[in-house]
Amino acid sequence: MKKEKKKINLRLSSKDLKEFKEKLLKLKDELSSQIKELSHETLMKSQKDISGDISGYSLHLADVASDNYEREFNLGLVSNESRVLADIEEALKRIEDKSFGICKSCGKLISKTRLNAIPYTIYCIDCQDKFEKNKLI
Repeated sequence: MKKEKKKINLRLSSKDLKEFKEKLLKLKDELSSQIKELSHETLMKSQKDISGDISGYSLHLADVASDNYEREFNLGLVSNESRVLADIEEALKRIEDKSFGICKSCGKLISKTRLNAIPYTIYCIDCQDKFEKNKLI
């Protein structure tokens, strides 16, 4: 008598893919709005506008340093959010080619719990842990 092999589902259902696509599109819109707002606040205003100074007096060095720190911090946020936005775009492409939800390292299905938490992830939790422990990521 032959042993029957259990068929392991390596794909998400069409319904799941549709739900993750909607989630990713919503997240993409939110991030795009945040990036636009932060970029406008940071890049489109002069030092005087940022500080709110309406007097004719020159700005104090401590105020300038504080404003510069805030500007650099906002630019860092924009940079990070732009990277996440690129990851979201890649996840949307994986949905289209039906490879979404499959770990890029081990090829196993990424848990729905993990995908709900980080829908643009490319690694299952085990591989992510391994990479972080080995500092490969």
